[in-house]
Amino acid sequence: MKVSTYIGFCTGVVALALIQPASGAQYDLLINNGLVYDGSGAKPYVADIAINADRIIKIGQLQADTAREVIQAQGLSVAPGFINMLSWATESLLIDGASQSNIRQGVTLEVFGEGSSMGPLNPAMKARLQKRLDEWNVDVNWTTLGEYLEHLVSAGVSPNVASFVGATTVRVHELGMQNRAPTPDQLQRMQNLVAEAMREGALGVGSALIYAPGFYAATDELIARTRTAGAYGGMYISHMRSEGNQLLRALDELISIAERAATRAEIYHLKVGGRDNWPKFNQAIATIEGARARGIPITANMYTYTAGSTGLDAAMPPWSQEGGYESWKARLQAPPARARIAEAMVMPSDDWENLLLAAGPDNVLLVGFRNPELRKYAGRTLAEVAHLNDTSPVEMAMDLVIADGSRVQAVYFLMSEANVAATVALPWVSFGSDAASIANEGVFLQRSTHPRTYGNFARLLSRYVREEKVLSMAEAIRKLTRLPATNLRIRERGELQPGYFADVVIFDPQSIAEHATYENPHQYSTGMVHVFVNGEQVLRDGNHTGRLPGRVVRGPAWQGHTMEIGRHAQAQ
Repeated sequence: MKVSTYIGFCTGVVALALIQPASGAQYDLLINNGLVYDGSGAKPYVADIAINADRIIKIGQLQADTAREVIQAQGLSVAPGFINMLSWATESLLIDGASQSNIRQGVTLEVFGEGSSMGPLNPAMKARLQKRLDEWNVDVNWTTLGEYLEHLVSAGVSPNVASFVGATTVRVHELGMQNRAPTPDQLQRMQNLVAEAMREGALGVGSALIYAPGFYAATDELIARTRTAGAYGGMYISHMRSEGNQLLRALDELISIAERAATRAEIYHLKVGGRDNWPKFNQAIATIEGARARGIPITANMYTYTAGSTGLDAAMPPWSQEGGYESWKARLQAPPARARIAEAMVMPSDDWENLLLAAGPDNVLLVGFRNPELRKYAGRTLAEVAHLNDTSPVEMAMDLVIADGSRVQAVYFLMSEANVAATVALPWVSFGSDAASIANEGVFLQRSTHPRTYGNFARLLSRYVREEKVLSMAEAIRKLTRLPATNLRIRERGELQPGYFADVVIFDPQSIAEHATYENPHQYSTGMVHVFVNGEQVLRDGNHTGRLPGRVVRGPAWQGHTMEIGRHAQAQ
């Protein structure tokens, strides 16, 4: 028997042997008579699910009187907890670990790491992060990625958490914000940082290549870091260099990285941005499926909206941002450099991804300001705000970045609904919110947001499954659960099986719906009735219980998995 097989076998045996309830009851919890979608994509079936401690024990026709607690699920759907493949809850969970906006949609695992990760940090990086988090009275008392994840769980979070190590993060660690190639020694140090993160449980390397300074990394540099992650069983996942004018070339780069590094690769939020580029959709999908047919394991994730959200930095050339925000601000305030930036913002180019040109100023919605004096503009378009200030959209964008002390968060309307629906149906595409997980109260109401923050997963099940029938419920559940778990090589999650962790959601398929809009995004989705994370109920009858049972979910290279079994045994 292989060592990995033996460890997996032992993990299941330990779990099943140690989670018998102490009293005369056979089970801690019984979910009774629900329509079970097990995550495989197979047809659902009516069954009971028995849970002890943090594990599923049995699925079948069971006696209700054998459990301490029974949840009646007749007329409801029961599924594995949903996996958010692209989460930006890295900071919001430090502020409020309840993760209300996503728990209320059934998300039980948040996956971080699009380009940037919360470690490893050098002293300068830690100081910059601390300055940003001072607003929320959060102390940065970690250095590595693994330490951050442990800190998050120690503080208390409702969902499980996992992360890629950011390709941008390790680059900044060694090169700062400069646009230059690493020396061989610097590249080796970057690879060492990736290896350390992988040993701590990272899932692989994540890049974001339209933004400075990630934009500055050459393909060979990315291959070197990806090869290191691949040696530990990790994958490469990327916000590609282009989702618009140079989409097909960017796809070729991603496929080349996967092939030359001999590892799996995934596209963050697969899309075709900009009306002129919409016809490229079929060729892009054919390119991906051609690579898959050649044995190159390429997958993707997406959000279920026609608008993306990022900063006004995506409206300005990457060269203008070299050196970080203060250098960028200085250029915006220096007349010669400002004139060059303004010219670049209105000139079509294949050298960088200009989302302002792709969307147009009437389709750029301003949503996130740090400066309270500017929050009056939240919910208005860049064109509207420019008109109010009697200036051009280009000048307004530059002025806002200066005045706000940040990149200013914006929503860009870029995609066609037909392409979004076609992407939803692709069997190798999973789902990510590309957003924080927040609450519709307190400090979170100080800023607007994209409706995907509150509705990405509910929208899939309501609009694309129930209403438009783009895909079946069974297939949607597979793409929310087993597909991402398999791609990430996560053990014992993503399916409803005996011995697996009890991440379980129970929802009403007829009423689940999103309510967040671009005009009023701070609205919870409804229809999710009960949610369990590691066997603990975090949502009961649609209301958050306040429990924070989330754990760190680690990648295949983590060297402490046998220790986790031991800790689990001792805890029982």
